[in-house]
Amino acid sequence: MTARHTDAAGKRRPAPPRAAPAADVDAAGVAPDRSDAVGPGAAPAQLRPPAEERWAAELEALAAADAASGAEIPAGWRLSPRSVRAFIVGDEDLGVTRKFYGDDPLVDRAVVTLLGRQGLMLVGEPGTAKSMLSELLSAAVSGASTLTIQGSAGTTEDHIRYSWNYALLIAEGPTRRALVPSPVYQAMESGRLVRFEEITRCPPEIQDTLVSVLSEKQLMVPELGDGFRVSAAPGFNVIATANLRDRGVHEMSAALKRRFNFETVRPVSDRAFEAELISRALDAELGPERAPMSPQVLDVLVTAFADLRTGTTASGAPVKRPEAVMSTAEAVNVGVAASMSARYFGDGTVRAADVARQLVGVALKGEDEDARRMRFYVDSVVRERARSSAAWKEFLSASQDLWG
Repeated sequence: MTARHTDAAGKRRPAPPRAAPAADVDAAGVAPDRSDAVGPGAAPAQLRPPAEERWAAELEALAAADAASGAEIPAGWRLSPRSVRAFIVGDEDLGVTRKFYGDDPLVDRAVVTLLGRQGLMLVGEPGTAKSMLSELLSAAVSGASTLTIQGSAGTTEDHIRYSWNYALLIAEGPTRRALVPSPVYQAMESGRLVRFEEITRCPPEIQDTLVSVLSEKQLMVPELGDGFRVSAAPGFNVIATANLRDRGVHEMSAALKRRFNFETVRPVSDRAFEAELISRALDAELGPERAPMSPQVLDVLVTAFADLRTGTTASGAPVKRPEAVMSTAEAVNVGVAASMSARYFGDGTVRAADVARQLVGVALKGEDEDARRMRFYVDSVVRERARSSAAWKEFLSASQDLWG
């Protein structure tokens, strides 16, 4: 019989594989290896393989280095804490690339948290690579990043604890064979990390299912008899993420907060560094399909996003911030769309006009006020810059056609 789960609407659906991939990962700073499978019998190429597959060679190199040096590896972990850190921030000597561009001490604190009893809570604005960091930590610590729960209004207790194959339940009663383990259940049994994305999107009573799991490190299954429980194996822990924009949607209880260490992942503030990150991300995302983008056009893209994200220009002039998320990840999305537009509908080179046209999809999310704020930005800031820059002049012309 086929095991079954409940979906976000509460309907029964076929169960996913034991480890379902995360639905969304922040784009900032991603630099995946691109190697398509070819040849008879080869597996089809994936749009986005999990971290442990994309960087399998680096993980093997780090494991070999741990073995050669006799590094201490915590119980249940695949790598030593130093190698986990190196996997995320890079190690030139071992040929390990940097994957997370941000606060390195934050990475250190995150690794230390996972060594203890507390769960790790990554909070921050949307698009700051929280999900990517949780994926990288899971891949390095557990060798698997796909034990994931996606938080939403439709998340139920079954998604966190366990559910049942109802055909087997009717035929056999509550047995181990009829039980369908959740990602948390699987992580506890195998001593691995489990990721809980967007935890504050879940109702408080669903969030609090984690309280006993984090404090007692046990999961009771009363249907299988008195005292039946799953005890967490060494290596088990929880990494959760929450957007600051969601604060107040569903507040976490004090009891649950006490069982997490909170770390804030902040946006990139250095505009030159952000331009470098966006360029690397475009190379990784598009590879040979990327249309050329001049430094002047890239500067327009980075500067427009930075102005609208911070509410001020580099010279200190005030800007009305839109409600839409203007993160580095969204800037990458605009860059990708502008490159595709230039390749298939333009002359093959990304222009500032392409950036302006694709910016509409980010800045307009159904908020009329955001359109007024964009018109103010174009009429005041962009118009002034267009007097001395050909790229900004082109951006202004395209924006006027869009924003009126």
